Amino acid sequence: MDQPVLLTGAGGRVGQAILGHIGDAYDWRLLDREPLPDEKIPASVDRTDVYVADITDETAVKNAMEGVYAVIHLAGDPRPEAPWDSVLRNNIDGTQKMFEAAVEAGVEKFAFASSNHAVGAYETEERTPDMYRSHHEFRLDGSELPRPSNLYGVSKATGETLGRYYHDHYGISVVNVRIGNLTQHHPPREYERGQAMWLSYRDCAHLFECCVEADYEFEIVYGISNNDRKYYSIDRAREVLGYDPIDNSAEYTFEGEPLDEA
Repeated sequence: MDQPVLLTGAGGRVGQAILGHIGDAYDWRLLDREPLPDEKIPASVDRTDVYVADITDETAVKNAMEGVYAVIHLAGDPRPEAPWDSVLRNNIDGTQKMFEAAVEAGVEKFAFASSNHAVGAYETEERTPDMYRSHHEFRLDGSELPRPSNLYGVSKATGETLGRYYHDHYGISVVNVRIGNLTQHHPPREYERGQAMWLSYRDCAHLFECCVEADYEFEIVYGISNNDRKYYSIDRAREVLGYDPIDNSAEYTFEGEPLDEA
């Protein structure tokens, strides 16, 4: 691929998971509101392709977007307890500016980092904790309406709707990835819900690589590993994106240790 891929929020956990596994796969442009230390920048990325900017800065975003083929948009306030003024500015206004700049620049694909919090209210008292266990048949597959569990989830559901608008009216390909619980090396420890929605670093990188490479129109998929116990379906991600995750939280003990070492 000759054209660059723009990665916003490059210094965060998801950005570092991506760069740590496929950092040499693309001509990256990296954007973060804080200066990135050398250890967070792949050796193949030139410092001139690293932008320190806020995604609400229209001029800076347009400069970073020029000539880009695809966008992986991760930037925003990631706190589940984030107050409204922050999610409005950073997650909603910032995402709208990213979509607008992408359309103006002729970007072909836009992968938006949504969240499990966009559908967190499906986890009712009647369903939990059984829905976190492998025997339970309840599944969310991306066709359901959002049911946010907090204002952060509201902002992510709004980002998905912005993607629907920009796809329908401007033709840009959009995939919304409802990310589960991302941890490195092992699933969340002693946390049944987190183990059901575990996303490993390497599966995360692979999924977003699929978002860059696959052909799609508008999609909502779940970003979790190939866990035995799960209540998010990854069938759509497999079918449309070619996602083929490796890791499985069932291969670890409840304490997060590999079963072959337990």
